[in-house]
Amino acid sequence: MTTNAIARIAVFFDGTFYSMVSSYYRHIHSRKLNLSFTGVHEFIRHCIAKQEQVDVNFCQIVESHFFRGRFSLNMAIERDSLTADRFVDQLLMNAGIVSHYYPMNENANPPEEKGIDVWLALEAYDLAVHKRADVLVLFSGDQDFVPMVRKVNSTGTRVMLLTEDVRWTDVHGQSRYINVSQRLSNESTYRVILSEEIEKPHPPEEAQIIDGLFVQ
Repeated sequence: MTTNAIARIAVFFDGTFYSMVSSYYRHIHSRKLNLSFTGVHEFIRHCIAKQEQVDVNFCQIVESHFFRGRFSLNMAIERDSLTADRFVDQLLMNAGIVSHYYPMNENANPPEEKGIDVWLALEAYDLAVHKRADVLVLFSGDQDFVPMVRKVNSTGTRVMLLTEDVRWTDVHGQSRYINVSQRLSNESTYRVILSEEIEKPHPPEEAQIIDGLFVQ
């Protein structure tokens, strides 16, 4: 890449994975803070600037998308989740992120997401085919996205995998974890594990970016 070319970045959030990671930092990690969408965007820009060896001002997010299953109105009322859903929508809107919701399969016990990963993959591939971005950032750890990453790679679009890999023991003594598929990591151009970046020492200017990952 030449130093006078803008690196166009498109971000795709696997909403369920993002929510799990944010909940980990809010309830388990010593920071006790949720992730910030705008902070994650800024962190991504700096990561890509470092990888591409360009000034961060030449790394700009041109699109950002959030995909997640959503309950029907009646189920949301039953689960008392309407306020939380509206709050997430407000955060996404303020961060300039386009939300994509797909109906939950409420007939399953427990209810489950169906089809949302396929939708994310289709939108990401469409973006890559039409050359709307130079770097596609996938916030996920799901092996199901391996075929998508391969197809995006085939278009010449670089893929940065932003993910998490942590383990802890809950209050009941049970081992818990959030991890990333090794196959997904291997297919990506860059892999950034949040916990590794958060825990390692940083110079003051980089420490500000790390602190900015969290809602203050």
